[in-house]
Amino acid sequence: MNLLPPIRRALVSVSDKSKLDVLAQILIDCHVEVLSTGGTHAALAQLGVEVVKVSEYTGAPEILDGRVKTLHPKIHGGILALPTPAHEAELRLHGIAPIDLVVVNLYPFRSVIARRDCGFDEAVENIDVGGPTMVRAAAKNWQRVAVVVDPDDYVSLGEALRAHACGLPEALRRRLARKAFAHTAAYDVAIAGYLARFDDAGGAADDALPDALLLSGEAQGELRYGENPHQPARFYAVAGGAGEAPGLDRAIVHQGKALSYNNLLDADAALGLVRDLAPLGPAAAVIKHVSPCGAALGRPGQPIAEVYRRAREADPESAFGGIVALSQPVDAAAAAQLVETFLEVVIAPGVTAEARVLLSTKKNLRLIELPLGSATSPPLRLRSIAGGLLAQREDVIGVHAAGARVVTRRAPTAAELLDLELAQIVGKWVRSNAIVLCKDGVTVGVGGGQTSRVEASRQASARAGERARGACLGSDAFFPFRDGVDAAAAAGVTAIVQPGGSVRDDEVIAAADEHGLAMVFTGQRHFRH
Repeated sequence: MNLLPPIRRALVSVSDKSKLDVLAQILIDCHVEVLSTGGTHAALAQLGVEVVKVSEYTGAPEILDGRVKTLHPKIHGGILALPTPAHEAELRLHGIAPIDLVVVNLYPFRSVIARRDCGFDEAVENIDVGGPTMVRAAAKNWQRVAVVVDPDDYVSLGEALRAHACGLPEALRRRLARKAFAHTAAYDVAIAGYLARFDDAGGAADDALPDALLLSGEAQGELRYGENPHQPARFYAVAGGAGEAPGLDRAIVHQGKALSYNNLLDADAALGLVRDLAPLGPAAAVIKHVSPCGAALGRPGQPIAEVYRRAREADPESAFGGIVALSQPVDAAAAAQLVETFLEVVIAPGVTAEARVLLSTKKNLRLIELPLGSATSPPLRLRSIAGGLLAQREDVIGVHAAGARVVTRRAPTAAELLDLELAQIVGKWVRSNAIVLCKDGVTVGVGGGQTSRVEASRQASARAGERARGACLGSDAFFPFRDGVDAAAAAGVTAIVQPGGSVRDDEVIAAADEHGLAMVFTGQRHFRH
């Protein structure tokens, strides 16, 4: 095993001072000479470490309000020097001591810009310059220098130093260097992503897509498997901006076995649908295979248990093994309803102690707590295809049923408008071609993923059966022929919301008038492929 000589000198400068006591004890035990700056210097000294200020070591004071502290040849020469006779002679000539260990993490840029009150100037001041420079220099020279950017690595660092007489094995130095380069790359991606929010005049940029798509994600551990058991899979958490709602990376999992790839896809769809519905009242959604099989809206103040029961009963057969999202915390009454059916995942913004006890009887049920939040700008959605990535802004319902254009002789009633709005929102989350039937605030039939719209209409009506009588219909795109309207009317539908825009709109409107249906056009399509 290739070992370094014992670590003699370290430079420590950390914004994240968690577990600093662990690092301090390691440095003391190995008798390491420590160089440091500012707050880190004070913290280490308080922990009993003999520490020298970088400014005293270099003979150059910190300048420009602390913007320049470590950018000095005595620092970077000590980090970048190779263990060759020529470099060692040059270090002696200039009075530079080798630095063997660099422990640095960067200004908290990502957490600062995540605050809604963060201004541009504050964000820019939190762009670290000296830190990434030291990290990259140490990682580049990994054969001689060890670099640590994550406080979680202090324990493994200490174990390795104790096991190897205060030296470090090559395998660990390689691993730490890889992590360091990933750390600075993610930092730069966050900066570039933040700056892309502004136009050339410094104002807020529109929702145009970036010229260069820069991605960075931290692995959240191995998933059990991908879409199928023979496919390995991971979940990578991507830091969101201040305008984005909380994502599944921030979820608290209270119980159950590890989440799978499919569970997370379904959970994302359930969360998105409930977020769309929540402004209208208490809401519940049941998702199966990334498509809604039941959704319900309640009256203000109606218990969430009742709303969930209605969503489940919309299609109890499909709800078996499904994913449930609720817009309100799970209480004991809701928990009693939830345990009646085998479910994979339940997502809610909170859960009471009594509900936790009831749900714990379902050992394999994953219980996820996550605030719904709201987005001030539509997030970026990505999908991979052969040779690249597709990117688009999330679909937002911009034209609601109540504000849509009435195109038939009869206008929808107030009750119909509520069901049309529910049908439109649920339809946004159904794979196209999509038709959704709703009645009295609950879905009664969903037809999705069909290659013809009339077939989607027939499928939704067949699932609804007698419940289709008096129901309202939402279509994610226009009807290319009148046959879809004829099928809906035959099933008993009374009102329709659709984008319009077909060359046969006049025929479709005439069909609705013939059947006495109300129809509104939104002018906005909601395909989901």
